[in-house]
Amino acid sequence: MLDTIFSIFGIYLFIALGWFSKRLFGEQIDERTLVLVAVYFLSPILVFWGLTIRPMEFADLQAPLIFALVSIIALMISAWVSRRLFANQKSRSIATVAAIIGNTGNLGIPLGIALFGEASIFYTSVINLVNVFIVNTIGVYFYARGEFSSQKALRAILSLPAIWFGFLGLGFNLFGVRVPDAIDQSLEMGAYASMVIQLFIFGAYLHGVVFRQIEYPLAWYVAVSKFIMMPILAFGVLSLFGLELLVYHVILLELVMPLAIMNVNLAALYHCKVNQVAFLTFGTSILFLVYLFFLLPFLRAD
Repeated sequence: MLDTIFSIFGIYLFIALGWFSKRLFGEQIDERTLVLVAVYFLSPILVFWGLTIRPMEFADLQAPLIFALVSIIALMISAWVSRRLFANQKSRSIATVAAIIGNTGNLGIPLGIALFGEASIFYTSVINLVNVFIVNTIGVYFYARGEFSSQKALRAILSLPAIWFGFLGLGFNLFGVRVPDAIDQSLEMGAYASMVIQLFIFGAYLHGVVFRQIEYPLAWYVAVSKFIMMPILAFGVLSLFGLELLVYHVILLELVMPLAIMNVNLAALYHCKVNQVAFLTFGTSILFLVYLFFLLPFLRAD
């Protein structure tokens, strides 16, 4: 349990650094510049590196495919419900997509190690890579849709380099192309830098949250989607497969991760109520600390 607590609060330390930096230096800290660096330069490195660190086999695809299946079902339900609850297009876009973009990387991977040991690393890493594809396709579309037409939102997907570097990394993996060790070390540095700077950006945007401007109906909707709808769907879908216990638990854990920092990056990039999204990301991260203790008996069942 202490390992779990230290894993979570160690991650939140970088968020706190972003918040205090913005408080100390104010306008000298330009969040949007950091977002552009993260999205256009560091995130592609993270995606490519993650897809080339270990050869993939067909059996390894089961966990990420089930994760994607539950995410897509949740997306369709949220899209249908949000159209009836929210009149504003930006609020509707956030309600539709935010809950399915969980923090499977910065939080999910270290938390998996704390709960299940190093055997979980491969599964959490592969699930995180699927989540990266979801972020850079579905996530980009809906956040861009809050500002642009459907056609422009689709073009926005193709304009981000992470999706292309993802296909490149997948090609390297499938065809057995090995990245030289010296280059791999540089890629690893960029990958970890991407994780850290995203946490820092989140903290900086969190400093600008004005609580009286928060749309609390939207906040409640996203929280219910993430912590009630997602686990119900997860239990239902996972019961259809005869999964190894470790794989079952890892998929369940990754599906209920709080909102990913990338939600904030995309909201900032496409001017889609970034302070609202920062609040939702922070709020679900705090709720998750309590929620996890109720979830632990299910994750540790024999």
